[in-house]
Amino acid sequence: MRILFLSRWFPFPADNGSKIRIYNLLKSLGSEHEVVLLSFVDEPPPSTSVQTLQTICSRVETVVYRGFRAHSVRARLGFLSPMPRSLLDTFSAEMADKVNRVACAWRPDCVIASQLDMIPYAVLVKDAPKIAEEIELTIPYEAYAQASGLAARLRKGLTWWKLSAYLRRTLSTFHLCTVVSSQEQRLARKVTPPTLPVVVIPNGVDVQSLQSVRSEPQPDVLIYSGALSYYANFDAMHFFLSEMFPQIVERAPKTQLLITGSTKGVPIEQLPNRENVVFTGYVDDISAVVGSSWASIAPLRLGGGTRVKVIESLALGVPVVATAKGVEGLELKRNEEVLVADTPQDFIEATLALLANPDLRTRLSFAGRRAASRYDWNRIGKHFNQTLTEMVAPVSMKEAPFVSGGQA
Repeated sequence: MRILFLSRWFPFPADNGSKIRIYNLLKSLGSEHEVVLLSFVDEPPPSTSVQTLQTICSRVETVVYRGFRAHSVRARLGFLSPMPRSLLDTFSAEMADKVNRVACAWRPDCVIASQLDMIPYAVLVKDAPKIAEEIELTIPYEAYAQASGLAARLRKGLTWWKLSAYLRRTLSTFHLCTVVSSQEQRLARKVTPPTLPVVVIPNGVDVQSLQSVRSEPQPDVLIYSGALSYYANFDAMHFFLSEMFPQIVERAPKTQLLITGSTKGVPIEQLPNRENVVFTGYVDDISAVVGSSWASIAPLRLGGGTRVKVIESLALGVPVVATAKGVEGLELKRNEEVLVADTPQDFIEATLALLANPDLRTRLSFAGRRAASRYDWNRIGKHFNQTLTEMVAPVSMKEAPFVSGGQA
């Protein structure tokens, strides 16, 4: 098939969860189909990055992304629009033009809109089957469900209602919706057309590559591999450093916590109890840093999707202690493949147990590696390709006049 892939994130280098997913799905698609990638970028990418993607895509074009400006005229007008304000304000005429031109000249057999941001561009292609890929709804839903106070609940409720109505209306022309977990699937089925198939395509890791990493574990080292620029990661570390880390260090004084990821623009000074904490900044080879740790922590309370950082740690043989939110969307056996603790005291005890008990670390390491194999990108990519072949290819083979154009 000829596949037009529309992406909010330029997927190389694959240095965050979204980019990792997109890059690996493109690799899988490119092995069986002809793929054209139209992607937003934060800034023009180096030619080497484009060339890397051209080894799996027949064509790569980019448009600079302009972020959401909540107080812009267009965003304010969005209060009166049926389209969510963020989609209205960030809509790019340049990207729309590229989609129209490629669709008219190339006539794709299907269009994949990666994440919510790209749905307004996919709808421009009228007669090719369309896929809404990785629709994440947990974050806006929880913002509404957990809002306190009448004003906040009204505001968040309106946002959720508007997004739900937009998806129910817009996805009526789509042929498939994919999500990363069964929880996202249940939520998506509530707000998408009842006839639209919603299929779980989980996040994954390159198991073979990670399991070939050889790092010498450093005693008493904990790691959190998540950029603090993401609000859920910052909240997790504030929670851990406030309520757990001081007691861990008091009982195991040699304990050190590594926090990876860029800290540019991050208010580090707002994080308490930073003694025994090392902020590594951006690292080129995150797997080597994670692999040299005794344990990986995921004390998350917010956010949606699945936690690639957890799967990566398991594949590297590094035991994980997490909150239930930290392993949300992952089919893992508690206390066998991962330690799950939701109260601060339980999290403290589980972490100290990992630091003190080499037999426990070894048992969880072996079990974690086996568990990670279920989330290998090769397996996931084959499932994604098979899903497209079974559910989309028959539709694309039907003869129909091809039409593209018009603003969303």
